[in-house]
Amino acid sequence: MIRVLIVDDSIFMRTALAKMLESDPEIRVIDVARNGREAIEKIRRHRPDVVTMDILMPELNGLDALRIIQRDFSVPVLMVSSLTEEGAQATLEALSLGAFDYIPKGLNRAPVDVLQIQKELIAKVRAAYETKKRKDSPKPLLKVKKGGVQEPALSPSHPIEIMVIGASTGGPKAVQEIVTKLPGDFPIPILVVIHMPATFTRSYAERLNQMSNLKVVETEHGQALSPGTVYVARGGIHTYVRRSGDGFSVRLSPSPEDSLHRPSVDITMLSVAQEYGPASLGIILTGMGKDGLMGMKEIYRAGGITLAQDERSCVVYGMPRVCVEHNVVHRVVPLNEMARVIEKIVRASGSGQKKNSASAS
Repeated sequence: MIRVLIVDDSIFMRTALAKMLESDPEIRVIDVARNGREAIEKIRRHRPDVVTMDILMPELNGLDALRIIQRDFSVPVLMVSSLTEEGAQATLEALSLGAFDYIPKGLNRAPVDVLQIQKELIAKVRAAYETKKRKDSPKPLLKVKKGGVQEPALSPSHPIEIMVIGASTGGPKAVQEIVTKLPGDFPIPILVVIHMPATFTRSYAERLNQMSNLKVVETEHGQALSPGTVYVARGGIHTYVRRSGDGFSVRLSPSPEDSLHRPSVDITMLSVAQEYGPASLGIILTGMGKDGLMGMKEIYRAGGITLAQDERSCVVYGMPRVCVEHNVVHRVVPLNEMARVIEKIVRASGSGQKKNSASAS
């Protein structure tokens, strides 16, 4: 039984979340709290497996409560977030403080949307519980089949011209860890695809731009891809890359509309593999599900380089796991080493040397 504490100042939200969660026979709402102060007391008393936490509450708000929970307790927290720009900024702050993930506060929408939120809520509570179990009782890491993950020197056969990163749960913080460690003269463009709505991707790009030596922007239709720039895939729509004259540019499209995720890691990675082939570098990071498997497979088949975050440093070892198990990853890398490994591979491939010598002459 997964024991959940719901923290929200709205009786409507407390009731709605409890009803959603207890539609799963393996989830039990053990108590509710009206603000952060009550939440701290009830976490201390009940020791729940997972907490859902509203952000705007009286007496002690969700962010301040989260800081105390991260310091004093070992319990994953799911933030309940509005999709406004202010909600996005507060949620991104919560994720940087250590919140497990977030769920949208959209229970007044159409029934089909509410059912999707319920499905997402249950999936994330289950993932948070599994992560807690893994931390409380560490198990041996996944053993890769013989002949699976390669450990060569990783000297690319072609200069790397593009890097694409895919992530979901835990992704905003993991991408931040990588991008903020890369130098300002990084010689190639970087595409970042994280499962987030549009207001979140815009706020995330702005936040990352303030922290990074690189320029960080949200994707726009028709924008040219430039070295030393990070392009965060806009939420609610797919990001493709297409050849444009002597270079490459971004194309945004709602198609395919039946995709489980928009933006989809697979969609972007498949377009990168198609346009750049062996000049591609694909990175798969922490996240639930298998989005990115097809894209990583195509980059691998095209002769590009593929890296996956290791299990120990993942918030959820889902997306990297399926890529490793399908033998489409050249190397598994701890998150704290990922930026160093990326830069080493890109520099070793000779990226940017042609352009540098052309400008020198």
